[in-house]
Amino acid sequence: MTEKQRNEYFRNVDNNIREFGYHITTVLEDEETTPFGYSTGIFQNFKIPEIFISGLPSGLTRELIENYSNEYRFSKIPILKVLKNLTNRFPVYLTKVSIEKLEEYVLSSIKYYDENHFEYIQLIYPDLKGNFPGEKNYDYDQEIFGKILNL
Repeated sequence: MTEKQRNEYFRNVDNNIREFGYHITTVLEDEETTPFGYSTGIFQNFKIPEIFISGLPSGLTRELIENYSNEYRFSKIPILKVLKNLTNRFPVYLTKVSIEKLEEYVLSSIKYYDENHFEYIQLIYPDLKGNFPGEKNYDYDQEIFGKILNL
């Protein structure tokens, strides 16, 4: 990416945060990378942690981030509790994640917040058979950076 492209990208991030309250970054899957997506601006504008999602297609990741932002803005986040209100496709739960564990992923947020405090949670979802990480027979490739729920 050229310096001009980088500057244009970060202008777009800033514009989305001004217009919508947040920006969504998605990274597509390749041979070495599990797809992922994350928010930037939610912590500042809606007083809830930014959200990180690993292993889902970009459209579904965007839907989940938008639903999270709309459902929980300015309210307490239910951590390590199964939720059925963020999508009608499957239940999910949220877990706290330290920025240090995500620093190779959430580059737009790190640049945006600079030296200011911000927080992240990760959305965890079941495999295609409904098993969550930590359950017997769980089989999916999402990268998990926070504590898993004991079900």
